[in-house]
Amino acid sequence: MVDDIEQRIYALARRYNGVYLFNNEKKQRLLTLETDFDTDMHLDVGEAEDLMEDFFNEFQVDRGSFNIETYYPDEPFSWNPFRKSTPVQVPDFTIGMLIESAKAGRWLY
Repeated sequence: MVDDIEQRIYALARRYNGVYLFNNEKKQRLLTLETDFDTDMHLDVGEAEDLMEDFFNEFQVDRGSFNIETYYPDEPFSWNPFRKSTPVQVPDFTIGMLIESAKAGRWLY
């Protein structure tokens, strides 16, 4: 059974989940606990900041040490077009993290 907090967080995430055209049908991606805001939902930093602002306000969760740059760090820039930059490793940033933090009343990660 999915509790009220989980349902409300899924509803919040759906507002940022976009609609994509596939086979002439509008279809939203399926959301799970493991759905990552960056790699699965493809939210940019501004969208992720807006989602988290709504999350903290709507669920009255203490931000603690939350910093969006943990999940969306600045990417290194090079003027050299032949130099490939090394991808920056970032931690997961999932719907499950929001659910657990909302239940605890504070950002756990």
